[in-house]
Amino acid sequence: MITDFAMRRQYLWVQLTVFLLAMLSAGYAHAADPLPSWNDGKAKSAIVDFVTKVTTEGSPNFVPVAERVAVFDNDGTLWPENPIPFQMAFAVDEAKRHAAEDPKIAADPMVKALLAGNYDALMAGPHHEGLLQIINITHSGMTTDAFAKAVADWIATAKHPRFDVRYDELTYQPMQEVLAYLRANGFTTYIVSGGGADFMRVWSDRVYGIPPGQVVGSTARVKYELRDTGPVLIKTMDSLFVDDKAGKPAGIHQYIGKRPIAVFGNSDGDKEMLEYGTIANPRPSLGVIVRHTDAEREYQYDVNPKSSGTLVEALKEAPARGWTVVSMKDDWKTIFAPK
Repeated sequence: MITDFAMRRQYLWVQLTVFLLAMLSAGYAHAADPLPSWNDGKAKSAIVDFVTKVTTEGSPNFVPVAERVAVFDNDGTLWPENPIPFQMAFAVDEAKRHAAEDPKIAADPMVKALLAGNYDALMAGPHHEGLLQIINITHSGMTTDAFAKAVADWIATAKHPRFDVRYDELTYQPMQEVLAYLRANGFTTYIVSGGGADFMRVWSDRVYGIPPGQVVGSTARVKYELRDTGPVLIKTMDSLFVDDKAGKPAGIHQYIGKRPIAVFGNSDGDKEMLEYGTIANPRPSLGVIVRHTDAEREYQYDVNPKSSGTLVEALKEAPARGWTVVSMKDDWKTIFAPK
């Protein structure tokens, strides 16, 4: 005969077991979530479903590891691009330093515009010709080693004017999770950006886990010299290749040599890259647009960004192309990676 005490003890054991199983289940579910900073919804599901589809052996959509190439724009996709792109902020600081040391540089019209805070003048034109002039003044003629040191010193100390933290502390946590998730599933991840390749390669491995050899960016010819101290490479602005818009598919072909099956961007500058990765691709593909919709936690813009990042044509094209549009405000639980 079961006593009341025995029945109560049995009941307590059952309740404890249920509680522990629930806790373990919740913990497992959390651990199993590859994108914990994403709200459940269409955007998150599109990414997870795609990865599951192309990595399931025996599936008609299976893609071999060697063909799992994912490309990411940088500015506005992996970290902010406002109020000005971060490389532009570096060039601005360098130009101010050079102008203080050399009156000829201070007299340059684009330097004058920069010193007056007229960034619109620098960003005008199809390839931001004013900015290219500033980059020519501040980058050209340096050895690649000296340039890398200047970038490393700057990014170790310079802070964003709004968020008051170092620029490399402003990467998007949800996108960091996407990078890690893809790599855990056999993808090779690349940056394909209009920014300077030499600028990004200094910190891309530390910040994103993307080594320098997997960074495709704007480049120009370098000159080789053998000096008393050893061989050096000198930066120039000759034969400039701008890795933006139609330049992105060209850069992918020239420097990666494989067509991507996953493409992440945020602006009309990424439209051609999205098209190249998803239209008539013999492999299953995924196109993702990160849309800046959160004025409180980051920035909100489509048509009128503070500098770069206009998103009009790619957004119009997205529904017909099947591209996934991510709303920062609605799809991301948090914006920036924890410090």
